Amino acid sequence: MTLDFARRQEQARGFAEVVKLIEQSGTIALCAHTAPDGDALGSVLGLSRALGKRWPEKTVVNLLADDDEIPAIYRFLPGSDTFVPAVSFEGTPDLFICVDLSATNRLADAEAICLRSPRRAVLDHHPGGSVYWDAGVVRSSAAAAGVIVEEFIEHIGVELDADIANCLLCAIVTDTGRFQYQNADSEAFLVTSKLVAAGASPSDVALAVYQSDRISYLHLEAKVMGRITTFFNGRVAYSYTSLADLEDSGVDVSECDGLVDVVRRAAGAEIVLFLKQVSATQVRGNLRSKTDWDISGIAREMGGGGHRAAAGFTCDGDIDEALSDVLPKLQALLESNERETA
Repeated sequence: MTLDFARRQEQARGFAEVVKLIEQSGTIALCAHTAPDGDALGSVLGLSRALGKRWPEKTVVNLLADDDEIPAIYRFLPGSDTFVPAVSFEGTPDLFICVDLSATNRLADAEAICLRSPRRAVLDHHPGGSVYWDAGVVRSSAAAAGVIVEEFIEHIGVELDADIANCLLCAIVTDTGRFQYQNADSEAFLVTSKLVAAGASPSDVALAVYQSDRISYLHLEAKVMGRITTFFNGRVAYSYTSLADLEDSGVDVSECDGLVDVVRRAAGAEIVLFLKQVSATQVRGNLRSKTDWDISGIAREMGGGGHRAAAGFTCDGDIDEALSDVLPKLQALLESNERETA
């Protein structure tokens, strides 16, 4: 979908308020959510470069919410080596901009920096919670944060270059599942067209993100594929990876986000679940809806969040405990519609 006139005007007002905060600030910190994905990283890097071009006199710092390296598949992004772990950042920026999140609890180590900053802004496409920011745009109809960032860059009059365009293309491609998810709308394709015209390379993004897996990862993927199990008459499909799997294969947990798409391929499944054991006492889950089911509420119940069709959570326990908790919730969701239509 494309924005109607009223929504474009509302977004422009939000952008204008963000610009005011930027102009009042000398130091600006940008940060996305914990366990950042392609949208989070690409959007931060694209925005950072654009701010540097528009306001070269200001200091812009790219923060990582976690004390960790970014996933290897995203290190091709221009500027990926500029990220600073929030735990190593001791200053207080004049402005803190949250990108691809609108809940401070998903900032992990960066939350304290955000909360002590005198000015806060948000550019996000997740359903918003309590407002803690002074200005921003939170629009859940956008396919990716990268869509909103591109439109903000256009608002401030910065011409897209190939580096910005490749960062934002990665953001949109990954959050739409290579334009296979339900959020791949006309706005996403319109923005993507602009990015390609500005020098973004779809083949380079695809090569780095989807066609450069290590053999050890492919072996792990095969193991995950072999474990795919269906539940509730095949309407739910799930699989998992354990700590032992990761240790045996030499694959880092940060490389595993794409494994949910392996499970997504199961015919007949309406909801897909992938679990990965990230520590002896903690499990991270990815949920995907292949139809119109809104799985974001279940992710929130499990301590996470996200969109209608793509969400995630982290919970305490092991794989079996996570399955025993989340599978009944998924069944109840599916049954709820049956009761409503009976």
